[in-house]
Amino acid sequence: MCGIVGYVGPQNATPIILDGLKRLEYRGYDSAGIAVINGEGDISVRREVGKLSGLIEMVGGSPVSGHTGIGHTRWATHGEPCRRNAHPHVGDTGEVAVVHNGIIENYMALRRELEATGCSFASETDTEVVVHLVEAELAGGADMEQAVRRALRRVEGANAFVFVTSREPGRLFAARLGNAGGVTVGVGEGEMFVASDIPAILEHTRDMVFLENKQLAIVTQAGVEVSTIDGERVEVEPYSIPWDPVAAAKGTYRHFMQKEIYEQARAVTDTIRGRADFERGRVRLEGLEISPEEARSIEKLVIVACGTSAYAGRIGKFMLESLARIPVEVDYGSEFRYRDPIIDENSVILAITQSGETVDTLAAMEEAQEKGARLWSIVNVIGSQAHRISEGHILMHAGPEIGVASTKAFTTSLTDLYLLGCYLGEMRGVLTGERLREHVDALSRLPDLIGRVLDHGELYEDLAHVFHDREHFLYLGRGINYPIALEGALKLKEISYIHAEGYPAGEMKHGPIALIDESMPVVAIAVQDHVYDKMISQVEQVKARGGIVIALATEGDERIVEKADHVLTVPACASLLSPIINVIPLQLLAYELAVRRGCDVDQPRNLAKSVTVE
Repeated sequence: MCGIVGYVGPQNATPIILDGLKRLEYRGYDSAGIAVINGEGDISVRREVGKLSGLIEMVGGSPVSGHTGIGHTRWATHGEPCRRNAHPHVGDTGEVAVVHNGIIENYMALRRELEATGCSFASETDTEVVVHLVEAELAGGADMEQAVRRALRRVEGANAFVFVTSREPGRLFAARLGNAGGVTVGVGEGEMFVASDIPAILEHTRDMVFLENKQLAIVTQAGVEVSTIDGERVEVEPYSIPWDPVAAAKGTYRHFMQKEIYEQARAVTDTIRGRADFERGRVRLEGLEISPEEARSIEKLVIVACGTSAYAGRIGKFMLESLARIPVEVDYGSEFRYRDPIIDENSVILAITQSGETVDTLAAMEEAQEKGARLWSIVNVIGSQAHRISEGHILMHAGPEIGVASTKAFTTSLTDLYLLGCYLGEMRGVLTGERLREHVDALSRLPDLIGRVLDHGELYEDLAHVFHDREHFLYLGRGINYPIALEGALKLKEISYIHAEGYPAGEMKHGPIALIDESMPVVAIAVQDHVYDKMISQVEQVKARGGIVIALATEGDERIVEKADHVLTVPACASLLSPIINVIPLQLLAYELAVRRGCDVDQPRNLAKSVTVE
């Protein structure tokens, strides 16, 4: 989970950057580095593997100082954790340095193109291609601003960058493309700051400018100029952050739930980071390492969870059975131990719990231990009970989730389940070669797809205005998206207090169709997958009975537009990853309906974030 800090001003940049990086340590990392334009006008770089304390010790022994600099904590995606792969990265001329969050989807094609022109690469990272692209533009006569714009137009995916150049030592160039993480510019008195997260610079200023998608900020000691990547000037006003740490953490968002919905691209990026090896087309899981023999000995995997995590488990069943060919059962933690489950030493119990302290899930884990099953967990809170008692674990890397209704913990759980499926599939010998690579490569596009969904938040406000007074909703889905119908209905119930039910669409004629009338909205997940025609049939049946259809459809689908009353679109996606994309519109719809009804979104009545009593 990478962190970025930058400084330009009259003070020595080095201690400010190092202190900011220290405040971002909670995000996790495996290496760190800084680049500072020194007194001679050159870029001095210091990088170290491991904890930030190692970098601080290195800088103490080999000092670097200057008035402009950038720093970074890295969690590996491309290339192992080592000094050459740590950020910042510098090109062949040594005139440009960059730090980066995100995944450059087309980096291999760009790298091959650059190598063909004679560029030499010092690392295995995707990041390094950008610094070479910028240097190539500079060599062709562009100034730094032009070079950055041209380079970033060639980059695909959700990314955030900050550049410095010895050609223009008093300037930082910060850019945001999509939703791989925020870029915040702190406005000081005669000095300026850049960071990926507010806490890194809150000690120095509470006046912040937040970059939006496809925006570039040119930051000098005197201030900041923001424009689009294409050069159109954008007027910005600093936002004043309260000193209260809770309010500061919420930033410009109305509620923590809204903030956490919009953090999902970054949370998923952080979950993938260091696990998906895009160069080799493989997955490694740092907390769950087993041999091929152990993987092949698994006869059954049982997922135990509660609430939203249980719906993640239902989707995980599709993923694990498809990718690893392991029979999977899904059970509520609150029911598992009361039915004397048939499990043994060849069974794996996989607990999914955000807090790691859910009492029913912990009880199910204890039952599994007593019966001799292997115990794994997908958990968000490090050091929690579920984390501690598991033989193997996969961390969600969602970061703190404050809103009671889970959002980013759900999508990061699904990402973890997909990673686990790829890992077990390879270990069992059923997912190899190009087929494995295709599944791993699909992960690289996921953060950008999430960002594209989040670019259309205003549509949900309009729907909330129309439907906020309804008291019943029906959600329909099929196959891997049936659990998304369940989750969409749960979100609506939790925070808006509207009664909602999720149903498998094929069961409509077995009861729910009796409820259809002109006052009951039906949310149909009708994306273009192998059951698309079946879902179209369900939409037609609802319309034939006077029902109102809100369809979730694939971008460009004109057929559904003719049949549904309202259409929400999502980009096309690999089928096993589609639930991660498809749930986000349902989260946004529930959120906007709850806000329109005046509900307490972050702390809905009768609910707690972690259920620690039976």
